[in-house]
Amino acid sequence: MTKVRDMVIEENDATRIREILQRFLSESAALEALLIDRSGQLLAMDGVARALDTVSISALAAAAFSSTSAMAQLLGETEFTVLFHEGMKQSIHVSTVDEEAILLAIFDERTTVGMVRLFAKEAGKGVAAVLAETRSRPKRTGEFATPLRPGEARPSWEPRLP
Repeated sequence: MTKVRDMVIEENDATRIREILQRFLSESAALEALLIDRSGQLLAMDGVARALDTVSISALAAAAFSSTSAMAQLLGETEFTVLFHEGMKQSIHVSTVDEEAILLAIFDERTTVGMVRLFAKEAGKGVAAVLAETRSRPKRTGEFATPLRPGEARPSWEPRLP
């Protein structure tokens, strides 16, 4: 199994993912869409411009998804592919993209969980295809292995002598 952290999302891949997330937001009327890996690292996001602690919400969503996966296994399921948390003003829908990534959507009363779920499934398939392509590319080697030239090999600070 290839880990997300072992791949490089190139600019054209990021553009394709952003377009998928934008289409998802437009069709579902969700406010925010975050693509995160199962360890909680944010891979991509789109949505209304507001202050959102994406680091915390990504980590917490990944942890919640992981804990419900353990519950699913206790019931004989591989995993639960969707989580839904309903709030008074906003709700969260978390769904599987592939073995390594999940899609988190934040939405309010302007849409329904059914609309978000429908379009999240479609967006997840599109993002999964982009990520699969990215993982299948040969890894570049040697680009950062070049030794420093003499002018570059200097200390970043000068020690003070007494």
